[in-house]
Parts: sequence; structure tokens; C-alpha cells
Amino acid sequence: MWPLLIVSFMLCFVPCYQQFPRLCATREALLAKECCPPWEGDDSPCGANSGRGFCQDVEVSDLPDGPQYPFSGLDDREKWPLVFYNRTCQCIGNFMGFNCADCKFGYFGVNCNERRESLRRNIFHLSRAERIRLVSYLNLAKQTVSRDYVVATGTYQEMGNGSNPMFADVSLYDVFVWMHYYVSRNALLGGPGNVFTNVDFAHWAPAFLPWHRVYLLHWEHEIRKLTRDMSFTIPYWDWRDAQGCDVCTDELMGDRNPQDSSLLSPGSVFSSWTVLCSQAEDYNDRGVLCDARGEGPLRRNPGNHNRRLVERLPTSAEVEFTVSLTNYDTGAMDRGANMSFRNTLEGFGDPQTGLGNSSRMGMHAALHVFMNGSMSSVQGSANDPIFLLHHAFVDSIYEQWLRRHRPSPSQYPDSNAPIGHNSEYHMVPFMPLYRNREYFISSKDLGYEYSYLLGANQRIAESMHPYLEELSNVWPWLLLAGLCGGIVTMAIAAVVITAKRQYHGSPWLHAGRWKNVFALPERQPLILSSETEETKSRNYQTTM
Repeated sequence: MWPLLIVSFMLCFVPCYQQFPRLCATREALLAKECCPPWEGDDSPCGANSGRGFCQDVEVSDLPDGPQYPFSGLDDREKWPLVFYNRTCQCIGNFMGFNCADCKFGYFGVNCNERRESLRRNIFHLSRAERIRLVSYLNLAKQTVSRDYVVATGTYQEMGNGSNPMFADVSLYDVFVWMHYYVSRNALLGGPGNVFTNVDFAHWAPAFLPWHRVYLLHWEHEIRKLTRDMSFTIPYWDWRDAQGCDVCTDELMGDRNPQDSSLLSPGSVFSSWTVLCSQAEDYNDRGVLCDARGEGPLRRNPGNHNRRLVERLPTSAEVEFTVSLTNYDTGAMDRGANMSFRNTLEGFGDPQTGLGNSSRMGMHAALHVFMNGSMSSVQGSANDPIFLLHHAFVDSIYEQWLRRHRPSPSQYPDSNAPIGHNSEYHMVPFMPLYRNREYFISSKDLGYEYSYLLGANQRIAESMHPYLEELSNVWPWLLLAGLCGGIVTMAIAAVVITAKRQYHGSPWLHAGRWKNVFALPERQPLILSSETEETKSRNYQTTM
């Protein structure tokens, strides 16, 4: 454990990367409305001199949104990112990033030309060392302040249209917490209590699955850079048919505090975490954005939730029904969508009938409600690290649907989806920019796979991995024990041989007395020569 703590301490000084880009959060950049930082490799904007990318005008789609959001020009997220920037880096080939310094998902190496497929695994198939590493990485991300990214704490109008930047430093982990808050927050219409709640740029509509796919990929990508562990992947929690929170142990995501059931066990590192951006009602009452300050401990009380809203965790049959739905989205493409794969998986369609606006939450939403704490608030849910394990499994169900139905790109709507969800809309609040339709594709095209979607033989080998790894850790001791046993056996044999030679001429020995010294009385033969096969069967026993 001490080596891991030392490594974690040293890695706190490794630069990490997230969003808004710090170099684009200046008065000059905001007034110029340009985010084209230089690549450190050649000090040219977007690495242009090295052919990595170039600074380009941002193009946004003019196709109409659905009627759910009746305003225009009031929210900074409309036509993202034009309120803040109208010129950004456009990367070439396999390069990616706000300054084209990174590789596209699935590519590695200095020149981003090494294609690799990563494997996301069942968290219960991780070895003990891998579980320790996961918790260590999560905590490291929580404790490491992002060097290259900051988060917005005020609207563009409050910033004086760019002349008075309002940004805050937060940890790498908390930047992702802020991102999930910012994309799902209510629209501020001006003044205390004056908000519009029926808007979300990543939930309740078609972009729910592509947005969270990019979110996980981006998070995974940043953890690899922070830790320099290019093999790291987010594990998933397969919650089908679970009777409770299987991952809520101190070895994993934290057990329940025996003194206060709404808090985490002091034996878990996560019990010391502080949440942020989790008080939506307070922000609405004051008509402000989250200011990224700490708001108390992480809370969780799994199973003690509103049973009228969620009866139990989702079943295998409900997952299968959801994956069997042929239409990605339907109708108005919101929470009322009927027979919609997206809406049913998100949890607003009944997982037994497919009808929208269900009175009970199912699938994805059921897990959030079941956790009954920080996870149960949409805007603050990413504070709980279970969020990552949960959404990795949701993403795997999305992947099952894509492979089974092989939808054409036209299944993803070009227009009339709720604002933020049309195919060409840039995902809020990502920098670099990603369009929704770009992630309506298989995970294999993005360089990753799920272990339970592998072939049968590969699945068996993967599930055996933690046991083989544990065996590899103890085999030197087993070998040493075997050698010691061999030496002792040889010593005993030598003693016996020497004794036999010494007493070879003894009449006592020839009288058979030597043999009788070591003989035990045999009251019954061990095997009866006349024993039948039927008798053998009756007497055969196994130990389990």
C-alpha cells in the first residue's frame, strides 16, 4: 500500500488536462472569441507547422430544434460554443484535443499512428492489485488540480461579455463533475428564482447515449495522461438482477457508515471526498451558476429510496426487452417517447412495455434513484465514483443495441430533437468539439470493447484473469515450499538408507522386527478384491 501512496503523491505534480482550456479563459481570448492555443511541440497554433491541425471558424447547424425549449439567445449553451468562441482548432488525421496535442480515441504513440483496442472489464473480475489501483487513480484525480483547464462560475453576460473572466481552479475529477452539472443545469432567465427547468443538453433526448459515451472516453483519456498508465480502462458494474449495491464495499466504492447510514464508511477513501455543484435548488433560488466550492461530504444510502418511484434494480429480462426495441428514438424524442430504445434505457420508458412517461423509473434512472444520495441528483450525480461504473454498463447496453440492429446514420435525428440533441450539434461543454452523430457508432470504431461482449472462450479467460494474477503472485512461494519439501524428503531418505546399511547384518532386522516397528494394524483391507462396480459407486464420495 505504501508504494501506491508514494506514487500517488509524486503524480500529483504531473500536468493534467480538462476544460475550459486555461489558455482560452483569458480576457484577450474571450474578447477575440478564439480558442486556438499553441501546441508545445512547435509552438504554433493547433500544431499547424507540424501538420496536426489549424485554426478554423466554428460551423453550427441551422436546422430547427424541437419545441421543448421556447427561448433563443438566453443561454450560453445555445449553438455551442459560439457564445464563447467562434474559432477553434480543427485537428487533422488521428490528432485530437483543444490544441491538437492528443490522439483520437483508440490511437496511441507520438504520431498517433498506433491503433489499439482497450478492454473495459467487469469490476468483480479485477484482481486485488487492480482494484487498489482503480481507487488510487480516482483519489489521485480528486486531489490533483487541473493545470490546463478551468471551469466557468458565471455566465458570459456576468463576465461582461468576456471583459471580466469568471473561472475557477478545480481538481481533474471535479472538472468532470462540473461538466455534468453544466450540461444539465437549468436555464437562467435573469434574477432569483427565474429559471427554466425543462432543458438538458445531455439528457431526456437522443444525445443522452452519445454524450455520455464521449464523457467516459474523455475521462478515461485524461486519467491515462495523469497517471501515464496507457492501459487504464473504466470498469463496469453489471447491476442486472442485483439485490443491493454490490460495489459498496470499502475495497471498492465505499461501505455504509455504521454511525450515519447516509454517509460512507470511514474505512473508505471516498468518505473524505467533498462534493460540488450538487445544490440545484439553491442555485435556482439565487439565479446563479454553481461556484465550484465544496458543499459537504459525499452521500449515499442505497436501498432506502422512494419505492413508489423505483421498486427494485433492473432485471436481465428488462435489459433484453430494452435492447430488442428497434427504433433508437421516436415521436418528440423526449421523456414521452414510446417504444424508444433511448428513452427506455434512460429510464423514462417502461422496460416491460416500452411506453414513455412511465410513473416509475427504470433502467439507468433506477440506479440513480436507488443510490439515494449524491447520485440521485442529475446535476450532482457525477460526484459519486459509482457514476462511472454505472454509466460504463449503460454504455455497454448501448453497444449491444448498436451491434444487434446496425442502424444507419439516418436513425439519429438531424432536426426537431430537443435543443442540443440534433445530429450536428456540438456537445456541451466539450472543448475540443464533438458532434452527436460522430458517436452513434460502435465502440470498436472508437478503440474499446467490453469483456462480456467477447467470444465465449475469451470471456472465460478474462473471468479467470484475477485468479491467475493472484496465482502468479504466490507461485514463487509455492516453488520455494516445494524445494524445501524436496530437501526434507531427501534428508529423510538418506537417514533411512544409512540406518539400513548400519543394521544390515542384524538378526533383529532379518527377523522382520524392523518392518513391524513401522507397521500399523490393518483391521480391514483398504480395497476388497471381490468388490463389485455397484459397491464402488455406493462408497464413492466427493468433497466440495
